[in-house]
Amino acid sequence: MTFAQPDTRRLQGRWRWLLLFALVALLAACGEGDPAVGETPTATTGPIAGRTPGATATESGAGMPTSSPAPAAGTAAPEAYPLPPPSPTPRTYPVASPTPRPPASTTPRPSPYPAHEAFLPLIFGPPVPTPTPTPSVTPQPTATHTPVPTPTPTIDFNAVRAQLRAGGNDLGFAKIGFHTGSGGNAVGLGEWMRRLDAAGVPFFLKSADDFGPIREAQEIVRQSSVPHVLVFRLSGDAFDTPEYDLTPREAARRHWALHKAALPPELDPALVWIETINEVDKGRARWLAQFASETARLALADGYRWAAFGWASGEPEEADWETPEMLAFLRLVGQNPDRLAISLHEYSYLRDNIGDAYPFKVGRFQLLFAACDRYGIPRPTVLVTEWGWEYDNLPDPGRAMLDIAWAAQLYAPYPELKGAAIWYLGGGYSDIANRAQALIAPVRDYALGNYFAIPLPPARQPINPGLFGP
Repeated sequence: MTFAQPDTRRLQGRWRWLLLFALVALLAACGEGDPAVGETPTATTGPIAGRTPGATATESGAGMPTSSPAPAAGTAAPEAYPLPPPSPTPRTYPVASPTPRPPASTTPRPSPYPAHEAFLPLIFGPPVPTPTPTPSVTPQPTATHTPVPTPTPTIDFNAVRAQLRAGGNDLGFAKIGFHTGSGGNAVGLGEWMRRLDAAGVPFFLKSADDFGPIREAQEIVRQSSVPHVLVFRLSGDAFDTPEYDLTPREAARRHWALHKAALPPELDPALVWIETINEVDKGRARWLAQFASETARLALADGYRWAAFGWASGEPEEADWETPEMLAFLRLVGQNPDRLAISLHEYSYLRDNIGDAYPFKVGRFQLLFAACDRYGIPRPTVLVTEWGWEYDNLPDPGRAMLDIAWAAQLYAPYPELKGAAIWYLGGGYSDIANRAQALIAPVRDYALGNYFAIPLPPARQPINPGLFGP
């Protein structure tokens, strides 16, 4: 018998098609997986993060809005400033469960950051323009644009708050504000305050020496129910640094008396936080903790709100939060969250890298919170009273707003951190005010057009800096 010979070319062609089909199927299967748990979501605007248009409630949480509320009829369109661009929709992360606090202890324990049970804030808001390169030209000390007021805010934050709480989250705002002072260029600052107040968005304002902006802010606060945060400081060698050669108690008594005598008489101590020291000697942390405890008692007795330390960016050492003297002070602060606070500075010291050495410069507040968690101490009120890049320079608005959006996400889920003040609208420092002033309008519009879904108390954000890396 004879057998027909197989058509080798035809068989080889069929095998090629079968192999190609199998490869395509394998690649499709691999692309269907979710992002890994713990992956940091990219800031996004528009529909709720983690949800595609038309998604059901079970996909990202019942009760959550499918998109940001549309502007009311007749509302003027927002101005086009360089703001962070829309990004791919990230995965929705669960809210952290309440973490029971361990009993107070005087024995330090290891401080590993938990890699589990993490909540990341989700960012919502209307679409915003893609940043465009800005010419590196120093603006003149006048308004960089003519603000166009809108009769209503872009977002109905009260409605959003109700929707988020129905879904098990709380409403968080962008907490980035400004640091001003004598001279400089603060054109538009008053309008920034009024617009945020009208929208129900808290603003964060720090002023050194020049009480004018705080006076204006005080009047807004007196007529508003929005929890704005105001900080004032007197500067100069005598005001910045205590007398280290005295006992902590005597140095605190003298230093507090010096400040009380010099504070503006119109300052309302019930509305304004007072800083009395600035970028102090980190090598004297134990002495400073005792000094702070005595100053805190004097401030409480006199009816003031007082913020301690003004630590420079990158300070103090993590172990300094765990000395017996400092733990005693932190307990006092934790017991008086509306009257006592910790003041920190968070700079990258690099114009082109806000996240340099994160979280040991920007983001260092997390080391303080982690120490408090280890000892069962309530997380203290924190005021980041100086924030930025370099002492005399900052990026152009397009790049700066990308960095600010990242920092807003970093700070949002921690209600104890009240805000961060961009350095600097005051005079000097290579006329940095002219560059900082160009951020007033875009920072305003970012705050009016974005919000965050944050843990609803008693749940709180676990300390895991790796989840917020830039």
